[in-house]
Amino acid sequence: MENPQKITDSKAVISLLAELFPECFSIKGPAKPLKIGIFHDLVLRLEQDERVSKTTLRSTLRHYTNSWRYLEAIKVDTHRVDLDGAQGDIIDKEHADFATLQLEASKAKVAATKKSAPKKKPATNKNFKSKPAGTKLTATQSKKSVPKPVAVKLTESDLKVGTAVSVKVGKSPLPAVITEIQKDGVQVQLNTGMVVKVSQDQLRLMNHGK
Repeated sequence: MENPQKITDSKAVISLLAELFPECFSIKGPAKPLKIGIFHDLVLRLEQDERVSKTTLRSTLRHYTNSWRYLEAIKVDTHRVDLDGAQGDIIDKEHADFATLQLEASKAKVAATKKSAPKKKPATNKNFKSKPAGTKLTATQSKKSVPKPVAVKLTESDLKVGTAVSVKVGKSPLPAVITEIQKDGVQVQLNTGMVVKVSQDQLRLMNHGK
């Protein structure tokens, strides 16, 4: 019996996930915030499905949770959902603010890329290269509103799946959960639902005793 053909394209994998778990994933319309640890739930549910590798699944989740459509779904008092659509944790202001920052940064990056492209009328377009001061002020104010968690260095025994950690992103450490340990880094899921890979040096153990 021949092995099923592997799916390596992220868009195709998202379409498959939307087909298998329609109450959790979607390819259009408003997205739903994902449960923390959704990657491991997917690994278990797709254990017998050889079409998608863990590597592809991991990169697809990263692509999905960093999309504008997903970031726009991270709003205060919105419930996260599991693979079957059951409601879970409620998103608080800290997580919603961070998602807003990520969305603004992503849109600013795209805008900057478009502005740096060759223009037919460069003299005219030079007048529009600076971004409105209000936009930067809003992002800065939102970022300052995110409290810094108390954290300590991880020991080898702490470096395991499920450990609550903080991740140094920019100037503010952000709460996250270790989802996978790899040779070239540690994969964590931020409380916004986004999946990222970082080095062990960027992680600190959340200290709940203070």
